[in-house]
Amino acid sequence: MDTSREYDLYSQGFKRDAYRTFARLREREPVLHQLTLDASTEGWFVSRYQDVEAALRDDTRLVRDPALAGVHFPTSPLDELLNSHMLARDGEDHRRLRSLVQQAFTPKRVAALRPQVQRYADELLDAVIPRGHMDLVADFAFPLPTSVILAMLGVPVDDRDRFRAWSNALITPVLDAATADEAVRLLTQFTDYLRELFAERRRAPQDDLLSGLLAAEEAGDRLSEDELFSTMVLLIVAGHETTVNLIANSVLALHRNPDQRARLERALAAGDERAMPRAVEELLRYDGSVERALVRWAAEDVEIAGKRIPRGDGVILILGSANHDPQRFDHPERLDLERDPNPHLGFGKGAHYCLGAPLARLEADVALTTLLRRLPGLRVDVPDEELSYRPLPMFKALEALPVAWDAAGSEPA
Repeated sequence: MDTSREYDLYSQGFKRDAYRTFARLREREPVLHQLTLDASTEGWFVSRYQDVEAALRDDTRLVRDPALAGVHFPTSPLDELLNSHMLARDGEDHRRLRSLVQQAFTPKRVAALRPQVQRYADELLDAVIPRGHMDLVADFAFPLPTSVILAMLGVPVDDRDRFRAWSNALITPVLDAATADEAVRLLTQFTDYLRELFAERRRAPQDDLLSGLLAAEEAGDRLSEDELFSTMVLLIVAGHETTVNLIANSVLALHRNPDQRARLERALAAGDERAMPRAVEELLRYDGSVERALVRWAAEDVEIAGKRIPRGDGVILILGSANHDPQRFDHPERLDLERDPNPHLGFGKGAHYCLGAPLARLEADVALTTLLRRLPGLRVDVPDEELSYRPLPMFKALEALPVAWDAAGSEPA
């Protein structure tokens, strides 16, 4: 643990037992002021449900664009190209960008994707079932949502493995010159790839979201070129990264709670159509993929739980802690797949509520149902102490999850 910080919120040890640390925060320092990951910038960490929910809804005083709070960071042309998306904007700019893509993610349109998601899930399992084991992250949880979002956007699904390196470069903190140089190299590759794809779609538009975004750009003031690039990057990364981790975390949680898994399997066998959607909500709460919301900036002096946060300071809302607050959830430390109601904050709240929530829910539903149906005896195949997490402050993301099953009893698709 870095001795300059009162609470360790970054190490591998923390990732393994984050909820114990969050409990101490809620009790002792619900609005904690300490150094952030770079060990030089200070921030405010908010951990109680009531405060986190209120802050998520306060998009006037707590903003995503640091310039609105009087904070200006040095930027490069690449930064501008990659950070002109809706999550970095507020007010009318945010609403304008969001309106361009939200129709593709309505519950009705997403529901129509179920056969395609199911086909991808079955194809991925067909490839590994004879082996009797796999890395759930690399062989299933990553390619499933990545294939879906790339197909929606009109990006060749065969290129999905290239997007893993590019996505990692976008979400991994840059803390030294070597990491920065490698990130610039990978992200330049990413933007070059997209430029070629945009040129191809301008020549021959298709029935996909990219062609729609290009048409909006050409229509005038709806979308600038930087916004087009940035929106595509956001949709590709956000469209798979969170679901990859949700699927992996959920399988691990079910493995560690065999009684809950058995009840879920009985409900599914009995034809309870609400069993898996309800379970997904609890898995989002219990060990969701997004540990913290993106940094907000105080556009004016703000008071949270008696602490004064000066204008210009960064505020980090810990969703994982809020979702385990006993003031909001009975026995939050328990996995209860029949918990109802379940007002978790896994998708945020307010103006920046996750646009892809319907798609993430569908993908998790199909993925977990298919895994339980087709892989009898599915189990984590390594001891807990051998599991490790990616060094991502925002996400709860396993590096790998080796699993095995009873191959002889596996169901065909």
